[in-house]
Amino acid sequence: MNLMQTTMPVAARNLDTITYAIGESAIGKILAARSHIGVCAILIGSDADALEQDLGDRFPGKMLVEDEATLRGDLAAIARFIETPSVGLDLPLDLRHGTPFQQRVWDVLRTIPCGATITYTALAQRLGRPNGARAVATACAANAIAIGIPCHRVVSADGTLSGYRWGVERKRALLNKEATI
Repeated sequence: MNLMQTTMPVAARNLDTITYAIGESAIGKILAARSHIGVCAILIGSDADALEQDLGDRFPGKMLVEDEATLRGDLAAIARFIETPSVGLDLPLDLRHGTPFQQRVWDVLRTIPCGATITYTALAQRLGRPNGARAVATACAANAIAIGIPCHRVVSADGTLSGYRWGVERKRALLNKEATI
């Protein structure tokens, strides 16, 4: 793995640095990562090495620095939101790592209230692309900020759960927690 794991002082970091840390949550391991702008990734999985590899694949050319002390608060906020979605997730997000269309999809996703769902087709229509359900699904799959950009709230036209980058069982768990609000 080509991840640089160091304890580089904050002053020595530059705009090409992303700090990250891995913690635990009710739905598995979570990796939180920050750029100088805000949280640029929240990845969910079962294996820390796979999460680190995913982060490296999503941010090629960036210096990735493991920094649990700096991200401790973010990890706690993410785990708290997963367990109790009604608390909200108030973290600054860095949404620059997507195409303009992906960013539009992600912006609309952030307006879907906790406990609500939307279909891929309805989301495409909301974006003025009535035949764009597949493009919306692709944008959801490209989302690196799980729960911060709530792509888990998008469901199939018939209301069933489908396609979630971090697994349908995790999607179901997130939606079930939100449904109890």
